[in-house]
Amino acid sequence: MENKGNTGNSDFIVIKAKDQGVQVIGLTRGQDTRFHHTEKLDKGEVLIAQFTDHTSAIKIRGKAEVWTKHGSLESGS
Repeated sequence: MENKGNTGNSDFIVIKAKDQGVQVIGLTRGQDTRFHHTEKLDKGEVLIAQFTDHTSAIKIRGKAEVWTKHGSLESGS
């Protein structure tokens, strides 16, 4: 797959909602950390997210399974 844009070798994560209304929030890079994108997932929905030049962190609210190149974990309770 060709890598387009200036994302370099950005890391991807996979998030699968285990409950209704799981929120996935992208946070910006730079001097001030800010929210720049929000998604709401219903139970069973999957989101593939990418770290980019603008996204330095991803916050997850709710119960979800998360897979990264470093392993997997579960958020929420």
